[in-house]
Amino acid sequence: MEKGNTREEILEAALELFSVNGYEATSISQIADAVGIRKASLYSHYENKQDILDSVVRFVLDGYAKHSIFTKANWEDPSFTGDKAGLTAQEVANLILGQIRYILHDPHIRKGRKMLQIEQFRNARMAALQTKQNYEDVLNYFTGMMRFLIREGTLKKADPGIMAAQFSSPITVWINLCDREPEREAEVMELVRKHVIQFFEIYRNE
Repeated sequence: MEKGNTREEILEAALELFSVNGYEATSISQIADAVGIRKASLYSHYENKQDILDSVVRFVLDGYAKHSIFTKANWEDPSFTGDKAGLTAQEVANLILGQIRYILHDPHIRKGRKMLQIEQFRNARMAALQTKQNYEDVLNYFTGMMRFLIREGTLKKADPGIMAAQFSSPITVWINLCDREPEREAEVMELVRKHVIQFFEIYRNE
């Protein structure tokens, strides 16, 4: 087996174990067993368990950065907003629903979120990543969107940060519900759609 493939298999196995057991409760031996290699062989690919964790985090974050709407948006940049004039409630709903499907179904992002949820109370770095991904990035994205929609005259003037919190907080709660009860995804998607439509109705600029 090629070394590059083994390195990737180690990351996949570690991510799976970290997302179920947490980092502290997962041993190097468990990772090696999951890959089907000897523990000594694993050390020819990674220095130690911390090195594996660091690589797992980079692996997950790189994928997230490529596909997440929250990491690439700049609502102050005309090159980003140029095709968003007249953005409707249904278009926003479709955008959000697409992002939810991505984070619920992409296996690396789904496991990465679970790993952060487990480790956020034991690892300062994981806590910072959890805050950035699930609070700061989300709130910044929607605050920018609210400012844009206010400038466009679509929504009435109000505090865009508070509007963003009102808009995104229920969505975050529903995503967490899907993590616990995936069979409720269809219900959650419909709730999100209705939430977006009603939010636009409440803040519509008359």
